[in-house]
Amino acid sequence: MSFQPIIPVGGVVGWEFLKRTQVRQQESFARSPAVEQATNSFIRDFGKINTADDLVGNRRALSVVLGAFGLQDDLDNRAFIRKVITDGVSDRSALANRLADKRYLALAQEMAHLAPGGTGTPAAGLAESLARRYQASEFEVAVGNSDETMRFSLAFARKMPEIADSLRSDTARWYQVLGDPPTRRVMETALGLPKEFAALDIDEQVKRLQSAVSKRFGTDDMRELAAPEMVEKITQRFLLMDQLRETQAGMSGAAVALTLLSNLRAG
Repeated sequence: MSFQPIIPVGGVVGWEFLKRTQVRQQESFARSPAVEQATNSFIRDFGKINTADDLVGNRRALSVVLGAFGLQDDLDNRAFIRKVITDGVSDRSALANRLADKRYLALAQEMAHLAPGGTGTPAAGLAESLARRYQASEFEVAVGNSDETMRFSLAFARKMPEIADSLRSDTARWYQVLGDPPTRRVMETALGLPKEFAALDIDEQVKRLQSAVSKRFGTDDMRELAAPEMVEKITQRFLLMDQLRETQAGMSGAAVALTLLSNLRAG
């Protein structure tokens, strides 16, 4: 991509700058030749794709579809993506239902028309919706090339309302949080959860995450947490905690260096 978002500084200050300029930067990004060409051709040709084989055989279209779900890194895993789509979602043993990363489930659900027995025809407006999400996701990737924490912050702000609006129970929404890597990363960092947290049983993870969120932010209700002011509060804490971890890691490294230097002098 030729357009590179401007991130002059990291942390909360950089986040404030990005928020102020986000709309303008995203518009410029969407008008960049590579992105504009990819989305225009996708919207024009998506209706001609009638099966999972058609999709995985069309690299340009597949890149847009995968990008819309934040799965850009799977562009060369065509057999795997074909299996995700053709298995569907109705059977509990379907691949998408067994994967911890629920972005694959969302992909299988929205590409259901390409699965065996599907209509072969996309829902009205699906191509345009995928193209918009592709642009947003690719912008986040471009931001991440300068500052990874900003990418996670953007993804979190986009994803939380989607999770809150899903037609599921609040507990099921928490499983979605854990199943979406960027959202999970922001939550775990903001709450200061240890690395050992990921080794717990998934049901225990949900319970502990709900408890930690309730203690820190006063609620574990997903709709309340997805409100703009709460998303911002969580994001700012994520950025602060991430900076704190980096500082602590840097201090530890410096302490080791000083110890080694002292030992050399003593010797």
